[in-house]
Amino acid sequence: MTDSTIAVLDIDGTLIDSNYQNALAWYRALRSVGETCPVWRLHRLIGMGGDQVVSAVGGEDLERRVGDRAREQQGKEVDALLDEMAPLPGARDLLTAIKERGHRLVLASSAKKRHVDVFLDKLDARGLADAWTTVDDVEASKPAPDLLQVALKKLGAPSDAASVMVGDSVWDIEAAKKAGMPAIALRSGGFGTDELRKAGAIAIYDTPGDVAKALDDTPLA
Repeated sequence: MTDSTIAVLDIDGTLIDSNYQNALAWYRALRSVGETCPVWRLHRLIGMGGDQVVSAVGGEDLERRVGDRAREQQGKEVDALLDEMAPLPGARDLLTAIKERGHRLVLASSAKKRHVDVFLDKLDARGLADAWTTVDDVEASKPAPDLLQVALKKLGAPSDAASVMVGDSVWDIEAAKKAGMPAIALRSGGFGTDELRKAGAIAIYDTPGDVAKALDDTPLA
């Protein structure tokens, strides 16, 4: 089993339907510190780590002025929306199918620990995942590759171990590319098929359940 391909799965937007709630949380958080950014622009950044969103919105000056306050408030806004977030169709089926095939499974999230804990419970995934990550595990999150590299380290695997990433944003795919992992993409992040393919996705599906049904056509066969 230790030589089998490792499955590295994003949580937000890939297993849990949370991207649009996260975009709204960022909108409200930025408004609370005197900045307004259209929600559609924020949506385009979801999947990027929270440590990078503020600078992506307004540059390093905005990050210096309000970054920490905005992130703290964004976490509180997400707290208020957790009940509205639910597993995407077939999310747990995908986790089960991966484990039934003998693969190691790590959930790679840059979310706060308290949010990851909620998501793990929503997915009933604690008995399935071999490990998981939170924002506390890295200094730089996606599209940097650090999160995926830490995910492998949590399993005691080398950085060049056979692995495949499943994500829902171009940021996931870019991180996977930098980490040397092939990436399977879901459309649940709201990115277009052409964007995901251009970013480097090796396959694209609508839902986690669709990936579960097509595992024979992936590196997780």
